[in-house]
Amino acid sequence: MNMPPLHHLPPRDEMLRAFLERDAAYDGLFWTGVRTTGIFCRPTCTARKPKPENVEFFAESGQALFAGYRPCKRCRPLRPSGAVPEWIEPLLARIESDPERRLRDADLRDMGLQPARVRRWFKDTHGLTFHGYQRARRLGGALDEIRRGRRVSPTAFDHGFDSLSGFNAAFARIVGDAPTRSTDRRPIWIGRILTPLGPMVTAASDEGLHLLEFADRRQLETQFARLVRRTKGVPVPGEHPLHERAREELTRYFEGDLSEFTLPLAPAGTEFQQAVWTALRGIPYGATRSYAEQARSMGRPTAVRAVARANGDNPLAIIVPCHRVVGSDGSLTGYGGGLHRKRWLLDLENGLLPPTLARAESPLHSSP
Repeated sequence: MNMPPLHHLPPRDEMLRAFLERDAAYDGLFWTGVRTTGIFCRPTCTARKPKPENVEFFAESGQALFAGYRPCKRCRPLRPSGAVPEWIEPLLARIESDPERRLRDADLRDMGLQPARVRRWFKDTHGLTFHGYQRARRLGGALDEIRRGRRVSPTAFDHGFDSLSGFNAAFARIVGDAPTRSTDRRPIWIGRILTPLGPMVTAASDEGLHLLEFADRRQLETQFARLVRRTKGVPVPGEHPLHERAREELTRYFEGDLSEFTLPLAPAGTEFQQAVWTALRGIPYGATRSYAEQARSMGRPTAVRAVARANGDNPLAIIVPCHRVVGSDGSLTGYGGGLHRKRWLLDLENGLLPPTLARAESPLHSSP
């Protein structure tokens, strides 16, 4: 299906609305120069907003720099969207080196960190306090060992819990049952990956990659609820080898060096949804299909609406390319990550982005 070339920037009215409302879904899609201050910002900057007539937009930060604008010191527009701030990197490295160790507020102070600041960052980034994040990490490791047959008592103490009763209570709060009755449950490790289009959330287990979704998508909680219900898995923060593989393949994709993903996938869905998602993976890189064409390719020509709904439930953005499905007239319709991202991805796959824009401002990397 042929499509006219797409624009590299959303319409000005759309960008102005996103800037004034600090819409995180547009981070990485454009940068905003403020003529009265000579500063350029990302869309989510918390500084006082200027008058619309004093604003101009750029497709990449380099354009703003060449136009004479200085990067804002508040929103740091030269850093990747969602990047881990430098002040907390040593703490994250310490957690990754020994996830079973329980760090207390006194340990944070010894590292020169304010516990309240650390707590706010973890709450804003992961929806958990720092201590809640640590507890979930330790419980995830404990669950994995218990389902492999290890006894509960030594597992509890080896993962930083002071008492068996405290471990059982914490385990039941997160998993929903006692450790001895949870051997059929498995941890699903949740991570974050930074991309040129904003942070993405990953969910993986030894079975495969279950989820890859934009962190600001409204249906993210619904996606997690479906995943838990259909797999009986327990989402816990932490690293899994598939997160690293996803990062590597996404880096190559955004740099234009990868047209087909090879990750093992395990999306949780009905038989019909699985068939729809398989059909999506059959749409070639750089091509598009209409919903009707997709339905016909499945031998279900009258199921256009059902196919569209299943596309919307796709839990693996980009890898299962629902962004390649368009309206019958070639128009961009229906994308959970936002039409601006759909436009950008199609531009990328059709070679319509400038090389400096198709590559991330800095290499993609995982964020705990």
